[in-house]
Amino acid sequence: MKVLVVGAGVIGSFNAAQLFCGGVDVTLLARGERLAALREHGVVLEDWRTGRRRVTPVPAVDEIEPGSGYDLAVVIVRRDQVASVLPLLAAAPSIPSVLFIGNNLAGSSDMAAALGRARVLTGMVNAGGQRDGVVVRYIWSRRLRLLFGERDRVIRVRTRAIADTFCGAGLPARVVTDAEAYQKTHAAGLPAFAGALYSAGGDIRLLGRRRDLLHLFVAGYRDGLSALQADGTAIRPGITRALMWAPERLLHAGLRRFLDTELAVVGGQAHALVAVEEMRELAEELRAILRRTGVRSPANDQAYAAIADWAGGTAARGG
Repeated sequence: MKVLVVGAGVIGSFNAAQLFCGGVDVTLLARGERLAALREHGVVLEDWRTGRRRVTPVPAVDEIEPGSGYDLAVVIVRRDQVASVLPLLAAAPSIPSVLFIGNNLAGSSDMAAALGRARVLTGMVNAGGQRDGVVVRYIWSRRLRLLFGERDRVIRVRTRAIADTFCGAGLPARVVTDAEAYQKTHAAGLPAFAGALYSAGGDIRLLGRRRDLLHLFVAGYRDGLSALQADGTAIRPGITRALMWAPERLLHAGLRRFLDTELAVVGGQAHALVAVEEMRELAEELRAILRRTGVRSPANDQAYAAIADWAGGTAARGG
């Protein structure tokens, strides 16, 4: 299978390098300084836990050449960047399968409208981390599987072939029939998390020490899950439903321990600080669901205001 990875951020770079090392014919689509860095240095990965680095010479391009023969495009960009890549993929109808991996609360209708329903698949991210210059400091373990599937919930030959390609390269993958439910369940908590983090000045360890901000995060996530259920979306995985009834003091205790770790800094804080516009778009998508379902959420109102304030401050600082 010949694969094009669209998006050379942390997760796109990691997956492209892993696929390449697993013998897959893979190419990265990148632009500007990132493209130049990839061509000069290759994909430079650093394991966040061990500090061990490795360099992988993944081929990089800045456009999709006609007749390039890709069997699959894997799109791994932030939610606010999806619209910008749709025209590129629409102009390459010869790519039969396009898998969008990332945070999403609005579903895949925009993708299907631009590319055609039959081409689009969706899935969950399978790694995390942060980029420092040319170095991608990544978080991954074999427990972080790529969960993905078809829009119409049917498991096809191509779906299994994609899973086999990732698994064969050492990246565990599983086909699910409700991939968008997994995406929405995960993303429902991101606006509240981002609002709480920005309210703590972008310091995730401080967030963990602030009871009011822990409440904002928990209450906002719970309201988001309630709105999803009211909107007809199943909560996936099912264990996430425990967040809706577990005593808040127990959730706070667990969060305090986790948010005071380097894993939380690299895996949570780092992304939220560079993805402010994505957090704002997800907050808008969640607000639409809340309005549609009539679920009131003062916590998400507060989080939305914090995200807007932080975004305005970032713009003023030139960030």
